[in-house]
Amino acid sequence: MEATRSGVDVLFVLLGAVMVLAMHAGFAFLEVGTVRKKNQVNALVKIITDFAVSTLAYFFIGYAIAYGVSFLVPAAALTGKAEGSAFAAGGYDLVKFFFLATFAAAIPAIISGGIAERARFWPQLAATSILVALVYPTFEGMVWGTRLGFQDAMKDLFGQPFHDFAGSVVVHAVGGWVALGAVLMLGARMGRYKRDGRVIAIPPSNIPFLALGSWILCVGWFGFNVMSAQLIDAISGLVALNSLMAMVGGILASLVVGRNDPGFVHNGALAGLVAVCAGSDVMHPVGALVTGGIAGGLFVWAFEMCQNRWRIDDVLGVWALHGLCGFLGGIACGVFGQEALGGLGGVSLAAQAAGTVTGAGFALGAGLLVYGGLKAFVGIRLDEEDEFMGADLALHHITAYPEEMTSPHDNAPLAARGSASAAAKG
Repeated sequence: MEATRSGVDVLFVLLGAVMVLAMHAGFAFLEVGTVRKKNQVNALVKIITDFAVSTLAYFFIGYAIAYGVSFLVPAAALTGKAEGSAFAAGGYDLVKFFFLATFAAAIPAIISGGIAERARFWPQLAATSILVALVYPTFEGMVWGTRLGFQDAMKDLFGQPFHDFAGSVVVHAVGGWVALGAVLMLGARMGRYKRDGRVIAIPPSNIPFLALGSWILCVGWFGFNVMSAQLIDAISGLVALNSLMAMVGGILASLVVGRNDPGFVHNGALAGLVAVCAGSDVMHPVGALVTGGIAGGLFVWAFEMCQNRWRIDDVLGVWALHGLCGFLGGIACGVFGQEALGGLGGVSLAAQAAGTVTGAGFALGAGLLVYGGLKAFVGIRLDEEDEFMGADLALHHITAYPEEMTSPHDNAPLAARGSASAAAKG
């Protein structure tokens, strides 16, 4: 029976890892549908290569920083077959790494949407390496591990540890606040804001792709949240129902506040899911619905303020979606998780506030430091000509729709022939 239970736990976590892996396709298509046609290939390439680099950074460095575990031992030890091995039988710890690596890789996937259309490719991969190897695991280990005595301090100060069941703060707020630092360091896209005060609208290029990305993320999120239990006997249907209710609340609130805008509606679903992660295991479903509704409205308001009032060119609104809604989720856990509001209890509003503010401040500082350093030493932005041409041609030498770029009289891409003509005239 013990061997069977171990095998079931391995399968359970593996399925969760695969579901969260699929969410990265959602990140990709959400960005593809939002950016202009000339940057769609770049969005796809960024997400998949960031995932690859994140996995290596987390495997060799990040996981050890978070949990003190190294995988640089014989395979017999990794599978628990070697005498005295610290690893669980059947490779449970290995699929747990896979599961948590997909969480870690969400950090650059979140950032990617904020810095879209003007960021250089290789410096972004360097930022990914630093963030996933060093920055994210430090806070992850503080909250989900025993690093720096953070949770002991929370319990001593407030009577309860900081509660973040599935990462409203650890993953989403951290990713969103790092992204804010990156966007501030990078600056706005060319022509976005005029000196006379005008804001030039850049609408999504493909609503069906944007919607597809949202749907993929929504489906995968039930692996992200429910399987954060990490053991089959710890699974809770309450997490699933709360995730569903928060998603619905986010959709309806963004529908109303966003005045039926399809981009807001599809991102509103994600806003609700971001916000419920922290307290999905302790809230009452009505509390989850309210949390999702507040998050949906908050996203619309913050997105419009960033883009139009504050002139922060966060392309996909990732600070609003992940940073602010993740922040909301950390606080909401301390409110709607209380027994007085139908929750299961065991949470402290003061601890939630302290932990959430710590995560946001840590992430913003890290974002400014990492991207500010790269900006100073190697540069992080495409030059004006490449940005105007688009990252697809400038970096990858092909567009998402190459047939549209070909002359009917020959097979030479029009963009390439135009550049050659301009050079000849110069």
